[in-house]
Amino acid sequence: MSENGTGYNGRFTAQQFIDAMPGTGGIVSAIADRCHCAWHTARNAIDRWPTVEQAWRNERARITDKAQRNVIKAIVEDEDLQTSKWWLQVMHPEFTPKQQTDVTSGNQPLTIIFKQREDAEGV
Repeated sequence: MSENGTGYNGRFTAQQFIDAMPGTGGIVSAIADRCHCAWHTARNAIDRWPTVEQAWRNERARITDKAQRNVIKAIVEDEDLQTSKWWLQVMHPEFTPKQQTDVTSGNQPLTIIFKQREDAEGV
């Protein structure tokens, strides 16, 4: 099968999926709807054709960048306290809430502490 040739029962081309990407945020069901195909067909096109996969990655990156811009705008321009708190909890380990749960086993207390890894990116 060629890069931009027909595939999937001879119905679709890579370019059809690429053309369907803008404005979907890379959501596979939205791409499938625009191509009038099943979700699995769209997902297979992303997995099969490198140019479709790159268009999908680019669309997801574009939407992620826009979302980050909106969060920063809410903090800087609108001085949104809730968004500022969220940012600190997600992005700054010092402010990440530590979850602590006390349980007992044989009348002996056990303490389980969940900590976020400081080296985890994007978590």
